[in-house]
Amino acid sequence: MVANGQTVSPGAKGITQVPGIRVGHFTLPGGLTGCTVVLADGDGAVGGVAQRGGAPGTRETDLLDPLNLVERVNAIVLSGGSAFGLDAAQGVLKYLEEKNIGYKTNAGVVPIVPSAILFDLGFGGNKTRPTADCGYKAANAATNGAVAEGNVGAGAGATVGKIGGGRRPMKAGIGSAAIVLPSGLIVGAIVAVNAVGDIIDPMTGNVVAGARNPDGKLADARKLIRSGAQAAPPRPGENTTIGVVATNARLTKAQASRMASMADDGLARALYPSHTLSDGDTVFALATGGWNGNADVSIVGALAADAMSEAIVRAAVMAKSSGGLPAAVDIGSVPARFK
Repeated sequence: MVANGQTVSPGAKGITQVPGIRVGHFTLPGGLTGCTVVLADGDGAVGGVAQRGGAPGTRETDLLDPLNLVERVNAIVLSGGSAFGLDAAQGVLKYLEEKNIGYKTNAGVVPIVPSAILFDLGFGGNKTRPTADCGYKAANAATNGAVAEGNVGAGAGATVGKIGGGRRPMKAGIGSAAIVLPSGLIVGAIVAVNAVGDIIDPMTGNVVAGARNPDGKLADARKLIRSGAQAAPPRPGENTTIGVVATNARLTKAQASRMASMADDGLARALYPSHTLSDGDTVFALATGGWNGNADVSIVGALAADAMSEAIVRAAVMAKSSGGLPAAVDIGSVPARFK
């Protein structure tokens, strides 16, 4: 499809449209939780992060501060399982160490693997959690081919529309999209959407997935909040949207964090409400530097926000019913451009 004069991947490639970026998922038996690994080949990619949610669960985000030493990241891990899911990153470290990939020290390599988690504990009665083995298997499965979307990896137990007040949530998942400019600049995104709020299609303003009234119809969180309708506050830490944006542009560490910060605007466009006290919204950025053009970080960041918002919509479009919850395809809310 084409949006604002730019080519947006229909999902056949997604973030792996960026050369040197590979994605692997591992979904635990039962299909109710899992993890997703984004690998940056070679010496890695310059990394950045933006963390705006009020209930984050993360690892190695301080390392990405431009004031700190290490610039390059070897992998990013997105995982279900709440804080337990941070263990998945350890398996990715093992995978990379076996391949002698990481930050070079006198004692050998130390892989740089930031991570973020979302809360899917108990989804569908699930009692399993991603472990280091989950991360290892996801890394081992990573490819530069089609990015699997929907109920896989970190999106396996993802849900949206948890605004409360007797309203019912819906199934979401993981989505990916990319933008390719005629100049060769590429920006892609992947995101697992487990938000308090609704998923809104920025192109139409329509709700794609979110809180439902008792009759099963979409309630529209925007209308609920503006009407002053009473709703039980969502419980902190039980939600969270986590994602990665990547580009083939050459960026500094500070610029990569600016890219992540601007990509976070994609959450605000496609999720309502976003960045709440009950969400741990976190976006990582990777810049591989493979493109020889002159990168304007403001342009790259703007494209990253576009790719992120499209990936969020895809997370709803590609989801399937699970755990007793319907998805967008079940209630007829999939945007026309995906049909």
